[in-house]
Amino acid sequence: MNLAPQKKWIVWVGRVLSAVPVLMMLLSSSMKLMHTAQTVDMFTGKFGYPPSALTPIGLLELACAIVYVIPRTAVLGAVLVSCYFAAALATHVRIGDPSGVIPVLLGVFAWGGLYLRDERIRSLLPIRRDP
Repeated sequence: MNLAPQKKWIVWVGRVLSAVPVLMMLLSSSMKLMHTAQTVDMFTGKFGYPPSALTPIGLLELACAIVYVIPRTAVLGAVLVSCYFAAALATHVRIGDPSGVIPVLLGVFAWGGLYLRDERIRSLLPIRRDP
């Protein structure tokens, strides 16, 4: 499979886009794993999760981010990250929280970043221009 060389700026834009959801997930998972008072209050009060769910959710979030960052497993990671963000969206929708748009944007950034940094994804899902 002979792929055309990528422009460096496209790859860098993809890396920056990919970094946004990864950094958000790392921050979020660390807050869940540290069981900060604010996080416990939000998850138990606002979202209705039991406190015992924080650690497994935090570990799952961390694992998804790690799988996404590794180039060899990035596509699987993007699928996992998308599933995680879909669950986050469902939680926000369930309680009527308008900030549910944030997981959607992070999912778009994750796939957009992967699309720009991986030529194989661009060849698999080409954006066509009409002549």
